[in-house]
Amino acid sequence: MVAEKHSPHILLINPWIIDFAAYNFWIRPLGLLYIASVLRESGFQVTLIDCLDLYNKTKKYGDGNFFKTKIEKPSSLKSIPRNYCQYGIPEEMLLKRFSMIEEKPDLIGITSGMTYWYPGVFKLIEITKKLFKETPVVLGGIYATLCYEHAQKNSGADLVFKTGNEWEAVKLISELTHSEVRSQNSGFRIDNLPLPAFDLYSQLDYVCIATSRGCPFRCTYCASPILSKGFLRRDPFKVVDEIEYWTTHFKINNIAFYDDALLVDPSRHFVPMIKEVITRSIRCNFHTPNALRISEIDDEVATLLSLGRFKTIRLGFETSNEEAQIETGGKVDNLAFQQTIKHLKRAGYSRDELGVYIIAGLPGQRVGEVEESIAVVREAGAKPILVEYSPIPQTPLFEKAKKFSQFDIEGEPLFQNNSIFPCQWDGFTLSGFRRLKEKIKREEI
Repeated sequence: MVAEKHSPHILLINPWIIDFAAYNFWIRPLGLLYIASVLRESGFQVTLIDCLDLYNKTKKYGDGNFFKTKIEKPSSLKSIPRNYCQYGIPEEMLLKRFSMIEEKPDLIGITSGMTYWYPGVFKLIEITKKLFKETPVVLGGIYATLCYEHAQKNSGADLVFKTGNEWEAVKLISELTHSEVRSQNSGFRIDNLPLPAFDLYSQLDYVCIATSRGCPFRCTYCASPILSKGFLRRDPFKVVDEIEYWTTHFKINNIAFYDDALLVDPSRHFVPMIKEVITRSIRCNFHTPNALRISEIDDEVATLLSLGRFKTIRLGFETSNEEAQIETGGKVDNLAFQQTIKHLKRAGYSRDELGVYIIAGLPGQRVGEVEESIAVVREAGAKPILVEYSPIPQTPLFEKAKKFSQFDIEGEPLFQNNSIFPCQWDGFTLSGFRRLKEKIKREEI
């Protein structure tokens, strides 16, 4: 009698966020969940632990505050007068979840988010190494890709995996576990991926969907072209099939789109997708935390956003300064912005429903430029949302950021944290930024 071949057990973990601030804007480790689904399709056993899956307060659309624990700041950040916290489940809860794992994992895969969140990654790797001494740990994700050498040298992972597609990740895991992949999918096709493994969560209040990979634009402050090569889009009707699956089988009422370019060429993608959502009478609230491209919103798109129940509208304006608009990528201009707000207002959106991202703290930016941008947004009838600039390694703007930063942003990823206002200078200091935020709060009341 031939013994049944062992099916490798893979433990996938999404680490804590360790930072001065964090908020749950429908955060889920979508890439890790796709890897989980491809692994299962390929014959692996999969266990998921999401260290961010614990909330203090949840709002009506599913976003809200993470549970947090105050911790000691790293020595390099001691001078920052803010509390430093670990966001997500307490360490004892993590250890309890580890103790509930019945079969020792053959491999542990850990993802990573923002580069300056690496302390949560390192702490997690240290804990897993102590508990699963002989199990290889593979680190992937955003930090692992953008700060590859730093991760290799300091993380403690056995292997650091630069961003690749799900198929490449599964092939690597197969090699490391000496396993044969049994999937029928012999190569990467975005429409052939199984649905992300959201079913691994014991409670599911919302899901995230990506209708595309990458971005066709090249904004100088953005890492999207580095993290995803090229621009690929799914069949819009297959996206609707996924939306219908989650809303029907899991009673999901809130879905966040993770696309960097959801509205590109809308007549071929967004318009047929949302028309199909409406035709199938799918009732769900949609959210766009990654921001929508302003120049693609006409009356038809604005109307479909409203009819399709898009409740959280975020627009990527960044700045009203025309020179800065051109220098950072040329994706928007002031006239297009004003027209977009008019379209959205005609579709029924109010001022408070139209959140407009404005970047503060760009290298060499003056505080007056941000004040002017806020005035332009308000005059158009929308709500300004300040977003502090974070210098991202390998992006075109990073070299300029190094010249304007008082911190060693290249050598220490902790200094890439937007919370410390890394590119402050005489023309725009941290105290000036705080005064500006307080002024906005007073005027919003």
